[in-house]
Amino acid sequence: MRIGRPRPARLGTTAVFALAGLIFWLSFTVSGGNNIRTDDSLLHMSDLIRERARQNESLESATAALREDIAGLTAESEREEPGAPDRRRGLEQLTGAAVLADLTGGGLTVTLTDAPPDAVPLLPDVPEPSPNDLVIHQQDLQAVVNALWAGGASGVQVMDQRLVSTSAVRCVGNTLILQGRLYSPPYTVTAVGDRDRLRAALDASPEIANYRQYVRAYGLGWQVDAHESVTLPAYGGSVALRHARPVE
Repeated sequence: MRIGRPRPARLGTTAVFALAGLIFWLSFTVSGGNNIRTDDSLLHMSDLIRERARQNESLESATAALREDIAGLTAESEREEPGAPDRRRGLEQLTGAAVLADLTGGGLTVTLTDAPPDAVPLLPDVPEPSPNDLVIHQQDLQAVVNALWAGGASGVQVMDQRLVSTSAVRCVGNTLILQGRLYSPPYTVTAVGDRDRLRAALDASPEIANYRQYVRAYGLGWQVDAHESVTLPAYGGSVALRHARPVE
């Protein structure tokens, strides 16, 4: 019996099935047998950030409960052991330096706010704003924090979080990410220290001067409030360094 060449239609059908099989094989290989539609690597970045923020809030609540237990046990120990109150006062001085205790004193709060999305120039000869001109940027918040430290602040808090040496102020779009939690404007930065020195440091910052040009031009928010007394809560996270090396 003579065997002829495959007909074009049959050849095309064979090629389609072969290609489909190759696609299914590649999909299985990449996914490792898992449903790739639900792989965490394909979730939107903002969803991942929000999930991590929820986890951090849960851990912070657990940490706060443990701190209360420790405080109760410490108080009970002081009642039973002579000399314990003196040792505790020494410990409080050390933990205060490590931002593990509340800090109270005079200070300032700086509030930064986005301009309205339909803002128009408020000064003559100012160009029409782009969306980028109307929002608070990471550099704006960082400039305020740096100026307050330069002004001799004993402690600084952004929103409801006390800053430590490892704190990083990061913004993704119009969202602040600080120590694993998410915040939206208006943003507040509070510092404890000499109010005159803190205000002078804010006025002397070139970065803040640049930001205030946009305040005047497009209506971004800038407000400085003085406090006779304000309390910064203790830092509730870990202060342990996972990686460190000496400065060369």
